[in-house]
Amino acid sequence: MRRRTFLRAVGAGGVAGLAGCTGGGGSDSGSTGTTAGTAASSTPELVVGTYGTFVDAPSTSPGQWIKETFESEFDATLSFATPDSEINYYIERANRGVDIEADVYTGVRVRDLIRIDEQLDDGLFTPVEGIPGQGDVKSDIQFDPNGRVVPFATGYVSLVYDETQGANGEYAAPETFEGLLDPEHEGDLLAQNPASSTTGRLFLLHTIQALGRDNYLDYWADLQDNGARVLGSWSDSYTAYQEGEAPMVVSYSTDQVYAVRSDEDLDQHQIRFLNDQGYADAEGIALFEGTDNPDLARSFVEFMLRPDVQGEIAQQWVSFPATTTADLPDSFSTYAKEPPEGVIFEYDTLRDNLSEWTRAWERQFASK
Repeated sequence: MRRRTFLRAVGAGGVAGLAGCTGGGGSDSGSTGTTAGTAASSTPELVVGTYGTFVDAPSTSPGQWIKETFESEFDATLSFATPDSEINYYIERANRGVDIEADVYTGVRVRDLIRIDEQLDDGLFTPVEGIPGQGDVKSDIQFDPNGRVVPFATGYVSLVYDETQGANGEYAAPETFEGLLDPEHEGDLLAQNPASSTTGRLFLLHTIQALGRDNYLDYWADLQDNGARVLGSWSDSYTAYQEGEAPMVVSYSTDQVYAVRSDEDLDQHQIRFLNDQGYADAEGIALFEGTDNPDLARSFVEFMLRPDVQGEIAQQWVSFPATTTADLPDSFSTYAKEPPEGVIFEYDTLRDNLSEWTRAWERQFASK
């Protein structure tokens, strides 16, 4: 798949996500948003596909810093492409035999990889090996058995709770999954729909891992009976939490990093790892097959794994680095909480079961 240059400049350092990026039929024009400035013809251009919030979420996106730092060190222009349908856009183009207009994709999760392998006979990404820094990636967050995706960041799903909502300001979240079913926690939990939310899907997977494939639906029925509310997205549920609608929300264990940055009361941002575990949410980088810039693409992966870059991404993205060598200030570990045990299902298990587990949850939840 040879990449054809098709970019739209949107002003220096700008980011745009254009409407209609569904990867459907018709003209290829207006298919992606890109960062800009028009590069001189002699300057190589690296096009990095990703999702919109990686480059345009207020105050947390690392994309602009990555672009500026990479361009300051390499004789190249880095442009981000942010199609509305994210990785699905590239899957559809590959299915139609249309050129892939990117060299690298940043932000691949295991569900994306499953979708690629289900829908494409020839795949979308090429295996990556031998890149400096690749050996520093934590082994327990690797999720691609075929070596196409290199993790660059991870997070852990946990409960975030507000201890000021309890009697005398002493509310405490339960320590176990079973504790969430206690009558004293009736109506206390805000969660997300696993069919439409990454956070919700990871929390569902953690319940399956902790309680077993034969028991998780019964557990969710009990959660519903105990007044747990499931909203459509992380944003919906977290907003409800901030507005005091419930004292607990399913979120991420780096919550205090952002709270400190925003000068918020940490008593309202306490972390609880149920069963002393956190479900890992790793995301990675992959090289598109047939990129016109394989050497530059590999240099980008090496750049993303450098200790200084790993540390900066973790701080800006409010995540954990993927490597063991990241440069981070001592204060980061004070507020970014790692679980005693990180858990994750292997790729093959998710490939064979994720869709059915989610559909079974939807059938049950819709019937209540």
